[in-house]
Amino acid sequence: MPQSLADLESQRSSLLQQFLTLGDLRPGTVSAAARRCGKSSCHCARPDSAGHPQFRLLHKVKGKSVGESFPSPAAFRQAAEQVNEFHRFQQLSAELTALNKQICRLRPVESEPGGWSEEEKKRLLRFIKKSRGKSRRFSK
Repeated sequence: MPQSLADLESQRSSLLQQFLTLGDLRPGTVSAAARRCGKSSCHCARPDSAGHPQFRLLHKVKGKSVGESFPSPAAFRQAAEQVNEFHRFQQLSAELTALNKQICRLRPVESEPGGWSEEEKKRLLRFIKKSRGKSRRFSK
């Protein structure tokens, strides 16, 4: 059974309230890897040793992946919480977009008598021609 416009708008309002509860956030992926330092006298040089844990945040800067190490486990935990909050933000954004799509489809169109005027048609055609020219410029 399709939902009413009022129900969808109510859902959107409660979803927007959830955005207000977001804390610090940052994009990226957190990871942990074991590394060997290279010192022959270190415990990590033994064959059965897992090595030194290295905690990292990977994120993009100008299209390139950048890794960031953390000086302490507390700094890593803080970054992990911020990354989780960013993923929550992305999820809320996707839900809001889907909900708004439904609202836009259900919202009634206010009809104007007489349809398009000649001036509106001309403006629309000029806009379409300009937008096609822009998309060609950027697609090269």
